[in-house]
This record gives sequence, C-alpha cells and structure tokens, in this order.
Amino acid sequence: MANIIPEKGINFDVYINGSLDSGLAEGNFPSLEAMTSEVKGAGIAGTVDSIVLGHFQSTTITLKWRTPPRNFWVLAQHMTHTLDMYAAIQHFDGSSGLITAVPLHVYARAVTKKNTIGDFVVGDGMNSETEHEVYYLKAELDHNVMLELDKVNYIYKVNGVDYLAGVRRALGRG
Repeated sequence: MANIIPEKGINFDVYINGSLDSGLAEGNFPSLEAMTSEVKGAGIAGTVDSIVLGHFQSTTITLKWRTPPRNFWVLAQHMTHTLDMYAAIQHFDGSSGLITAVPLHVYARAVTKKNTIGDFVVGDGMNSETEHEVYYLKAELDHNVMLELDKVNYIYKVNGVDYLAGVRRALGRG
C-alpha cells in the first residue's frame, strides 16, 4: 500500500496569453472565499453565516516579478488575459522510498486590476507586482480536473460534481 506524502513545490512556470515569462519571482494561486449571509430566526439556535451556493467573493491572483518584463506591460491592457500556471509538486512514497514530481496546472482567465512597476534599488530586484481578478478558473492535479469555476456561466465543479447545475436549470439556462 502506498504511503504518499505531498512534500513541497519543486518549481513553477507561468504562461501569459500563451507565452512563457521567466521574469517571475513568485506568485500565488487564488483563494476561494464563499459569499455568505447571516441566517437567523425560528429553527436556528443563534445565527449561521450561510454560504451562497457556488458563489464567491472577489478571487485574485498576484504575480510578483523580479523586474517588469515585456509581458508585465501587456497585462496593463484592459482586457481578459489567460494565465497558465504550472507547478511540479514533490511527492514522497514512504513505502517504496521513491520521490516523484506530480503536475499541478491552474488555468485562469482574468483581468489585471493592479500594476505596480516597483522600486529602484541598486543591484536588487524591483519588486514589481500585478494583481488579477479571476473570472474563470480550472485546477488539474496529475492531469485530473479537481476544480472548475466559471463565474459568468454559473459553473462550479469540484471532483466532477457541478454545484450550480440546479441553479442554471432554475434560471432557464439548461
């Protein structure tokens, strides 16, 4: 029986609108925070911060650059950009002793909402940064789709279960 321990990220690449950009210092994957509202009244002993099914707060990706490369300026265009983020995740198999790289691919369609050109420091990186509002997000681990969120088309799938299918039907969208 395998005893797989996901240990760490080995390395990553980010493609912006299909072009690899190696000027990145680091980045973050988006955090999904459900929209909520307080529910209180008869039948509940107190209050509940209830999620809104399949709906999320603002979802952002932040990319940090050593210096602003060419793609940094492309991201300033007010339009949707594609961000393909690939990571190699190191797994250790405690049974066999093997160390393997497992692919993680996060794909997003997003609009840049913040461009920070950075700082000027002699002999140092400029700490440039871009922040992107995510409209569509898909995450694949080891080539398996784990999550898909399409805010515009009412799609929220986790492990193949579409939590907004009933909402789309109720709205006459299929």
